[in-house]
Amino acid sequence: MFAERTNWNLTGNRLSEALARHRGSGKPLFDLTASNPTECGFAYDGAMILAALQNPAALRYEPNPKGLESTRLAVTEYYSALGVALSAEDIVLTSSTSEAYSFVFRLLCNPGDELLIPAPSYPLFGFLADIQDVNLVRYPLVYDHGWQIDLHSLQQAITSRTRGVIVVNPNNPTGHFVKTSELARLNELCAARKMALIADEVFLDFPLADEKPVSFAGTKTALTFAMSGLSKIAGLPQMKMAWLVASGPATLKTQAIEKLEIIADTYLSPNAPVQWATPTFLEQRSRFQKQLLARVRQNLRELDRQLGAQNNCSRLEVEGGWYVVLRVPATGSDEELALTLLETRDVYVHPGHFFDFPSDGYLVLSLIAAEDQFAEGARRLLKLASTG
Repeated sequence: MFAERTNWNLTGNRLSEALARHRGSGKPLFDLTASNPTECGFAYDGAMILAALQNPAALRYEPNPKGLESTRLAVTEYYSALGVALSAEDIVLTSSTSEAYSFVFRLLCNPGDELLIPAPSYPLFGFLADIQDVNLVRYPLVYDHGWQIDLHSLQQAITSRTRGVIVVNPNNPTGHFVKTSELARLNELCAARKMALIADEVFLDFPLADEKPVSFAGTKTALTFAMSGLSKIAGLPQMKMAWLVASGPATLKTQAIEKLEIIADTYLSPNAPVQWATPTFLEQRSRFQKQLLARVRQNLRELDRQLGAQNNCSRLEVEGGWYVVLRVPATGSDEELALTLLETRDVYVHPGHFFDFPSDGYLVLSLIAAEDQFAEGARRLLKLASTG
C-alpha cells in the first residue's frame, strides 16, 4: 500500500532503545550529544522575541513565493556582514534547510539521478534523498593533520547521472571549513560538468579562529545554492525560518530562480509572524553567538586538559561548528562502546558510524552541552577508555 521510498527500517537500534530505557529509569544522564540550543542554558531575550512575533503586519496575508521582501533584504544584510553582496531577488525563504534541500533536489534531479555527499557527514541526507527519489554517492573526506576533500575520489565518483555536489561548510561533525583552493576547484569541476554546487552553511557563523570564513553564496563560476537559517545562526530552531541563495552564471541563475519560484509557490510554507520577526532575530544574533562560542571554546579547553592527562584517546582538529570528533581505541565497535558508556557510566555519545565514519574508533561529542555536564561526561568517558 505504501510507496517503496518509505520502506525504511523502522526498528529502533540498540542504542536508541537503551537511551529510552535509561531516560525512563530516572537515572542521571550526561548527554554529550546535546544539539538543541534552547535546552542548553543560553540566555535569550524573551521579551524581544515575543515582541517581534506580535507585529500587526502579520495579520495580513501577503503571499509571495520567495517570501517577504523585507525579510529577504534582512538576509542580504546578514551576507553583507560576511562580505558577500546579494540581491533579495536571488533569495527564496523556506521553513527549514531540509525544505531548501528538497526544493533544490526537485529542481535538479529526475528520479534516480545522483548527488555527491561528503563522508563523514550528517545522516539526514539519506532520508531527504529517499523522499525525493534521489540517489546519494559518497565522496571521502580525509584526515591528515586536519580535514580535506579527496578531490580525486570526488571526481572519480561523477557519472552521467550526477547533478550536483553537496558540501557542508563547516562540516558536521568534523568541524572543518572548505578551503579557498577547494572552493575554486569545485567551482571549476561543476561548471565544466554542468553540475550544481549545494552548500549547507548553517554553522558558518561559528569559527573557532578569528578569521572570517568564506561563504559559497555569491559565487559566479558554477550554479550554486547556499542555505542557512535561524536554527543555528540565532539559536532559534523552533522559529522554522531558513533560506536558499542562488548564484552563478547569470542565465543559469535566472532560470533556476524562475523554477524555484514555482516550486516555492506550490508550498508557501514560511509563516507571516516569523517572516516579519526575522529581521529582529538576525539583528540580535550576536548575543547568542558570543555565548555559544564561549561555551564551545571552554568545553574544548576542558576536553584538551583531560586528554592531556591520559594516553589512550585524542581528538581530531576542529575549525568551527558545535561538535568534536574523539578518537578512541578500536577494541570493539563504536556502538558497543557507546552502549557501555550509557549503561555503565550514564554518558550518552554518538558512535562514529552514525556519521558514516569508515571504521570504528570514533565518537562524536557536542560542544554546546552545559560545561559541568560536559566536563563530568568527558571524565567518565575517558576513564572507561583508559580502563577498558
